[in-house]
Amino acid sequence: MSSFEDVFGTAPDGSWRAPGRVNLIGEHTDYNDGVVLPIALPNQIVVTASRRTDGQVAVASGGHDGVVEFALDELAPRSVGDWAAYPAGAAWVLRESGYPIGGANLRFESDLPSGAGLSSSAALLCAAAIALLGLAGQEVDPAEVARLAQRAENQYVGAPVGLMDQTASMCCTAGHALAFDIRSGALDQIPFDPEADGLRLLVVDVKAPHRHADGEYAARRKSCEHAAAALGVPALRSVDYADLDAALARLDDDVDRRRVRHVVTEIKRTEDAIALMRAGRLRDVGPLFTASHVSLRDDFEVTVPELDVAVDAALEAGALGARMTGGGFGGCIIALTEASAADAVLSAIEKAFAEHGFTAPSSLAATPSAGASRIS
Repeated sequence: MSSFEDVFGTAPDGSWRAPGRVNLIGEHTDYNDGVVLPIALPNQIVVTASRRTDGQVAVASGGHDGVVEFALDELAPRSVGDWAAYPAGAAWVLRESGYPIGGANLRFESDLPSGAGLSSSAALLCAAAIALLGLAGQEVDPAEVARLAQRAENQYVGAPVGLMDQTASMCCTAGHALAFDIRSGALDQIPFDPEADGLRLLVVDVKAPHRHADGEYAARRKSCEHAAAALGVPALRSVDYADLDAALARLDDDVDRRRVRHVVTEIKRTEDAIALMRAGRLRDVGPLFTASHVSLRDDFEVTVPELDVAVDAALEAGALGARMTGGGFGGCIIALTEASAADAVLSAIEKAFAEHGFTAPSSLAATPSAGASRIS
C-alpha cells in the first residue's frame, strides 16, 4: 500500500479521523425536524494531510487509483465529481463560509464498508473539513462543522440529506447514544452500554445494492414536505402524536397519509426509547426497534427483501428487537440480543440468506464510539 510520502513526496503535517454511524431509532425523521438516536461506530475514515501554498488541493484514497487535484478559487457546486466531490465540497463550503483554509494534500483511508448505509459519505466530508481546518489552525465547534458538512452534501454534491449523519460523526461520545433534537438543535448524550447489561447490538450488512436509493429518498422527502404543507405545519414534527388520526383524515393522498403516519409514530418511538434508556430499561427498547421496522416496511416503503429477511430471521432466533437502519433500499439491520444469543442470531440470518439465494451478509462491531478528532 502506498504511503502518504509515496503519493505526495512530502511528510504529512497531521492526521484526523471521522467515524461512521448507525442510527438506533428515528429513521427519516431528521428532515422532518424530528428526533434521532445514533451512535458513532469504531469504523472510520482517516485523513492524513499536509499544507500547500499554491491554492491547490490534491486528494488521494486507498480505495481509488490516482490523485484528483483542484484549485480552491475555481470550486463551484458539482465542479468535481465521483468520490472526490466530498473533499471538494468540504473545501468549497469552508471557503464560502469565510474560513481561511489553504491548499492541501489529503490522503484518505477507510474501514467503513461503502454502500452499507453507515454514513461513509458524511464521515468523508467531516474528515476532510476538520483536516482542512486543522491545517489552517482553525478551531470550530463540532456541531458547526456538522452543519457545514450537511450544506456541502446538499449544495455541492447535490444529495438532499438531513443533519443526523454529520452530527453523529462529529458529536457522538464513547459509551453513549446521541439524542439529537433536530428542531431545537439540542444534543444529549444518553448512556448506552449494551455489554454492561449482558446484551449485544449487532449490525448486519445485508449486502443488498442500493436500488433507486437516491431518487426514492428524494421522493420520500418531497412527500413529507407536501403533506406538511397540506396540514399547514412547517414540518411533520409539528403534528402531535395524540392528533395523528385527525391529521391523517385531512389528507387526500393515501401515500402521504402513510408517510406521515411513519414519521409521527417514529418520533414517538424514538422519544420512548430515550426514556427507557435513561431508566436503564434497555431490554424494553427491543420491541420499539421491531415496530420501527414494520413502519419503515409498510408505511414508508424503504425496505428490500434482504432487510426484511434479516429482521425476521433475527427475531425468530430470539432477538429482543430488530430493524433496518439508515435510509433503506439496502444497507444494514441492527438487532438487540442477549449476549448469549448473539452468535445464534447471526447464524440464523446467514442460514436464511443462503436459503433465499442472497449474498452472504457480514457483521460489524457496534461499540458506541467517539466522534471526530485529530489523531496526530
